[in-house]
Amino acid sequence: MAVKKPIVLTAGEFEQLQAGDNLFSTDIREMLNGNANAVTIGQPVYIVSSGTIDLAQANAAATKNVFGLVADASTANGANGAVMSDGTLESANWTAVTGAATLTAGAAYYLDAAAAGALTVTPPTTGYVAKVGQGVSDTVFEIEVEPTIKL
Repeated sequence: MAVKKPIVLTAGEFEQLQAGDNLFSTDIREMLNGNANAVTIGQPVYIVSSGTIDLAQANAAATKNVFGLVADASTANGANGAVMSDGTLESANWTAVTGAATLTAGAAYYLDAAAAGALTVTPPTTGYVAKVGQGVSDTVFEIEVEPTIKL
């Protein structure tokens, strides 16, 4: 069976989908890191104020609403960095976020109540429960932020 490429409209002209392009879009925004330290790829963040983010944590009402995951390798305090709120995020090492170098494919990940900017496969038993997404493979995370539930 031959591989068929979709036809797309680019600048008013029809063309085949080009190598490296895809039909899916991710939701990425540039946000200001308001945390006292650098934030790193995969860490869940919440909106502190207009355009400013900090590390999310499921232990308090003020920090429980996950906006997305840090999409840059590292963003220094006071610097702008990419935050992805939908789509798939790939990282070769998830240790800083989950405590393990790799993700568990098919496992649901929740915002951690014990550590800011962390995800866990065990839902919290106090504070809030917020499912953030699931592992697609050892390195790929599907962001699927759900509403938080107060425990």
